[in-house]
Amino acid sequence: MVRDKEEFLANPDRGREISEETADRLREECEVGPQVQLIVADGLSSTAVERNVPELLPVLLDGLADRDLRVGTPVFVEYGRVDAMDAIGEELDADCCVILIGERPGLASAESLSAYSVYGPERGGPTAKKSVISNIHEGGLPPIEAGAQLVGLIAEMCERERSGIDLREDDREFVA
Repeated sequence: MVRDKEEFLANPDRGREISEETADRLREECEVGPQVQLIVADGLSSTAVERNVPELLPVLLDGLADRDLRVGTPVFVEYGRVDAMDAIGEELDADCCVILIGERPGLASAESLSAYSVYGPERGGPTAKKSVISNIHEGGLPPIEAGAQLVGLIAEMCERERSGIDLREDDREFVA
């Protein structure tokens, strides 16, 4: 729902939601009901997307196909925030939604990409339900390796029908 970079920076909530026109277009032009919906968003660093997605995406698509996971129509979101995946995934009735997004350019690199994923996307869903693989770039987690890790994570999410803290809940001991 963002018109320009200024609005994107000044009003983050607008980058998390989609317009009714966009929702209609998604339902008309994209596969509805995929197991996995992929989204790419420039976020806070289009450089991160340009540098990493060309290597990561083919690994991701091939790996998901090898696992017999049905991927919907990939979508690009300009000026998107992480939670845009909730709105898009909900509109397309996706089991799992993944957003590859350029992160805040910091002292280390403007090339850092993150991959956030959620099982059962819904608007307003808690951040704790999201899983993330971050620091994806040549000087961090290389894109090809990140793609392979992401395939494993998505397959586990789809198999166990959960994500975020719920995905690893059985593997942790909490101290009261």
